[in-house]
Amino acid sequence: MKLLHLKITDPKGFRSLQAGFEYQFRSDWDLQEEQGFAPFVCAGPNGSGKSNLLEVLAAIFYHLECMYLENLPDSFRNDEETNPRGFRSEKAIPDGFEIEYLIHPQDALKTKGHNGQAQLRVTKKPGEAPKWFLLNHEEQEGAVELTIGQTLARQLLPDYILAYSSGENEILSLPFFKMRFVQFDEYWQALAQQLPYPGRPESRMVYLDSGFSQAILLCILLFRDEDSLEQLRKDVGIEALKEFRIIVKRTIEIRAEHVLDFQQSGMPAFESIYEVVDDHPALEVVDDETSLEAKFKVNLVKLLEADEKSASKFDPVITRLKRCATCWFDDEATDTLYLDYFVNDATKQAFRENFDFEVNCSPIALFHALQVLLTLNLYSASSSLKRDLYQSDSLYVSETVPTLASDERIIRFKDFWLKKKGVAKPVLLKSFSDGEHQLLHTLGLCLLFKHTNSLFLLDEPETHFNPDWRANFATHLHQSFAGAGDQEMLVTTHTPFLISDSRPEKVLVFDKTDDVVSVSRPDYNTLGASINKITMATFGKRETIGARAQAILEGMRQRFEQGEDKEKLVTEIERDLGDSVEKALLIKTILDATESQG
Repeated sequence: MKLLHLKITDPKGFRSLQAGFEYQFRSDWDLQEEQGFAPFVCAGPNGSGKSNLLEVLAAIFYHLECMYLENLPDSFRNDEETNPRGFRSEKAIPDGFEIEYLIHPQDALKTKGHNGQAQLRVTKKPGEAPKWFLLNHEEQEGAVELTIGQTLARQLLPDYILAYSSGENEILSLPFFKMRFVQFDEYWQALAQQLPYPGRPESRMVYLDSGFSQAILLCILLFRDEDSLEQLRKDVGIEALKEFRIIVKRTIEIRAEHVLDFQQSGMPAFESIYEVVDDHPALEVVDDETSLEAKFKVNLVKLLEADEKSASKFDPVITRLKRCATCWFDDEATDTLYLDYFVNDATKQAFRENFDFEVNCSPIALFHALQVLLTLNLYSASSSLKRDLYQSDSLYVSETVPTLASDERIIRFKDFWLKKKGVAKPVLLKSFSDGEHQLLHTLGLCLLFKHTNSLFLLDEPETHFNPDWRANFATHLHQSFAGAGDQEMLVTTHTPFLISDSRPEKVLVFDKTDDVVSVSRPDYNTLGASINKITMATFGKRETIGARAQAILEGMRQRFEQGEDKEKLVTEIERDLGDSVEKALLIKTILDATESQG
């Protein structure tokens, strides 16, 4: 996809972005000149609104995605009697917007120009449902309104909305966090009603946090694409994945009221709770003579693992993971499955065959399998908590969800051992530095979804990088998407390196004056510009040295102006301060004064 234009028409604006905020990402000329992948780089001071641009895009596409999902929980949908604050197409945050972009639909729309891409505009007025318009209809001029159903909507929306933030950006993560619970409830409903489950969530929003980072890295390292992995070897020193363990906890205890979720449609309403348990293959009564109350448990992964009877016609996620394992063990006492993998060529081939690596040209099917299992770790959230979460726009909503102990999670990764360059013995992934983790996160996300038509939203992804990695980050992004060109990426940054590797039309400079956020392009050629030039022109900082060093230098300047011995002062400056433009200029000023008096 390619973003063209965004405007916020909600009278309340969105966060720091005021009503009327707009930006033209590409002109017709830009589209003609554009070649290959290049991210939009958003720069500006803290609080200037650059992260809010990523957040509003995430919020808009979250709303559009929710409109066309088939599987939505009752606690999410609007119902005038039972859930009046539930989701409605007519109500969004922001409640008014216009967004325009290009995208390749799978089924041909009658379009002209743009190499077969549909030029779309989605307009939402406050209190009304969004409307879709095709702007390059082959037979009609102007904006042609489209009637959008679920099938067409999934083609006209990005394949995925993908986000990462190094700074725990709660606003950016909020729609993704809500969507994870939608994905959990989708699976829970299929399990409770014994419905078919496709093995992946219907919704397509993915937020990369610590829980998902191991899954993404695992997918990349098992996918034998040597060219793509070369950059991980060069910078992080990863030479090979040696072994890892996946632990799957099958059953959890549930309260009696949750058992009623499993009552099948068509069964009598007065059916006893024990009859519900007897009728459902995923439920059991817990044999506990010490408890006065009846206890029940559910096999939460029942739809993801085949038993002996169904194995011939049912090939779900856990069954395939077992086939790829070097060995596995069932702990019957805790109903926990331990899958151990000693990684060699045979292991990688098993994953390729069982998770369609070659069909998809990527390990994305394996990621979906792990994504479903990771989503099940949300099981401890109560129905009332989820209802509140769906309706909340609080930045603290994630803190209300209970954090599970390690042995209470449905899936966890352990013993993730990697061979690292220059280290004799394998090292644990957990021992890597913050910068190494951050590089693995961002590049892993790009490599995994490189063949999809997706929108990437990266909020300060290079915060923990050393200067060399920051200088090479844009190169890594371009290498990650080599041979693919249907992605859109926005990256926020506080450093000049990404700007120096970008053309001016790809750089968005944010400014906030009198509570009004504006975005402009640099008025100089950023590609190849020096770090000093960018620091002064874009970030408004004229000094090239730190504030403390600048204060020391100013003190020496004052001593010179007060008549202190010039030769001794120059010697002290040379001895105490490193080389810089500011130092050189002060010494030149002192020497010029000496000559003029000489």
